[in-house]
Amino acid sequence: MKLSEAVRCRLLELLKEKNMTQYQLYMKSGVSKSTIGNIINCSYESVKLRVIHELCQGFGIDLKTFFNSALFNEENLEP
Repeated sequence: MKLSEAVRCRLLELLKEKNMTQYQLYMKSGVSKSTIGNIINCSYESVKLRVIHELCQGFGIDLKTFFNSALFNEENLEP
């Protein structure tokens, strides 16, 4: 799996876990709706850490929690 796909999957997991819509995440994080949509659609090769940090603030979690997922295990990611 590509890293951008792992970020996408984790974002979708957290939206479901926190029972939030993309719009609610936009309102809480300040990350534009188009950026959130582009991440979910894997339109980006990579996502800036700053953007992930802002999304984490919207979710009320830290970066460690975001990346604490089997999705980010090296054996699951393409080189």
